[in-house]
Amino acid sequence: MAGKKVKEKETIKIQQIGSPIRRESKQKLHLKGLGLGKINAIRELEDTPEVQGLIRKVRHMVQIVSE
Repeated sequence: MAGKKVKEKETIKIQQIGSPIRRESKQKLHLKGLGLGKINAIRELEDTPEVQGLIRKVRHMVQIVSE
C-alpha cells in the first residue's frame, strides 16, 4: 500500500462562551454533543457537516477560536 496519501482531517476549535441555563433542553444536549459543558471550555473537533450543524444550533453560546 505504498504510495497512498493519507489526507489530514480538518479540525475546528470552538469555545463555549454562554451558559445553557434557561435554554431549551435540546440546546443543552447539543453542547454535550460538542463535548462542551462549562464556560470557556475549548474543544478541537473534526470539521464535518454534523459538527457544523450542532454549532449552528448553539451559535449564540459558542465561538470559533480557529479553523
